[in-house]
Amino acid sequence: MIDIQWTNRTMVNTVIAMTHLRGLGYLLGLQGAALLRGMREGTADRAFVERRIDEIRQLLDDPALNADEGVDASLGDISTNDVYQQWAPAYDGPNTMIDLEEPLIHSILDDLPLGTVLDAACGTGRYAAHLAEKGHRVIGVDASPDMLAVARKRLPDVDLHVAGLEALPLPDDSVDIVVCGLALAHVPDLVPVMAEFARVLRPGGHLVISDAHQLLSYVRPTLARYAEDGAPPSILVEHHRPLSAYLAAALPMGFQVRHCAEPKSPRESRSQLDEPLSDPPPTHVSWEIQGWCPEAAAIANDVPSIVIWHFQLDDEAKSGQ
Repeated sequence: MIDIQWTNRTMVNTVIAMTHLRGLGYLLGLQGAALLRGMREGTADRAFVERRIDEIRQLLDDPALNADEGVDASLGDISTNDVYQQWAPAYDGPNTMIDLEEPLIHSILDDLPLGTVLDAACGTGRYAAHLAEKGHRVIGVDASPDMLAVARKRLPDVDLHVAGLEALPLPDDSVDIVVCGLALAHVPDLVPVMAEFARVLRPGGHLVISDAHQLLSYVRPTLARYAEDGAPPSILVEHHRPLSAYLAAALPMGFQVRHCAEPKSPRESRSQLDEPLSDPPPTHVSWEIQGWCPEAAAIANDVPSIVIWHFQLDDEAKSGQ
């Protein structure tokens, strides 16, 4: 699709990336992922393969799925701030990603000595609250004013700033710990962010990160969002990376790896996949329609959900900067 814009009397052609989202395509993709994984791991016996083929035939013949013509969603016509403006009031509600991630991050943070902590991309202040309760001096930054508004109500005594991760409003060598939870997928380039983390950390300081895992993004891709004003659907641009990308950005800054984990969501949290749905699927792609092929979906979803890193800034590297 070509969007023709006029700027200072000059015609500019802007290519807008479009993604076609259709429930049938998504379900067939899950079946294919399950088949390939079974072949790779040696668990795809004849009965398993026949079940996948039978389900694929049923999906292709299903009238409701075939009646859904899908939607074309533009990539990047919605910003991170737009999304978090919608999320802010309900962000602290039930969230399986946070339920998996928080205990693991807490276990790392709780073993570190008390000090000054930067909660980078603090959102509604879930880590800031935990750290303040433990006795740390906490500073929070987030690019979303709506998320920070929730954090300010929750933490009136914590120093909170509207700021992006590429330009932190802190002096050099001013914090002992940086924690950044489930936010780096919104950052297009990790290098300037890691450089800022290294700049504000004192020698020997700790960096604790969680991020959505790249493997999960293939099974649960970012879905289209529908504006209240009836505008065409749009997909938020996210940056899901291999593990090597974090190392490539962190190690040159003087960070050393202390711990890395790739936890999976427990099977119980995906109980909605246990039984096929009897109702017609929604008119747009939703993760809920995985229930139409629960066995394939359970296998495809059996991947790490999150990556967790604990880095420590090398004393000599910091002194040499």
